[in-house]
Amino acid sequence: MIQIPETGFMRLKQIIGDPDATPPIIGLIPVKKTCWWEGVKSGRFPAPIKLAPRITVWRCEDILALIKSL
Repeated sequence: MIQIPETGFMRLKQIIGDPDATPPIIGLIPVKKTCWWEGVKSGRFPAPIKLAPRITVWRCEDILALIKSL
């Protein structure tokens, strides 16, 4: 089982996974990137936080709440 910290931030690859990474990253929510962003836009998935122009993160608390609601 993958452990998620109660507080902090997660990048998209930590949430949906990346099989091409070395070592592969196992996703918590099994969706593709396009589906994730459509879910964010529609409000089904939590809104991101921009830390810098090329750094987008999600709060761990929001991801834990999403997983519990599924």
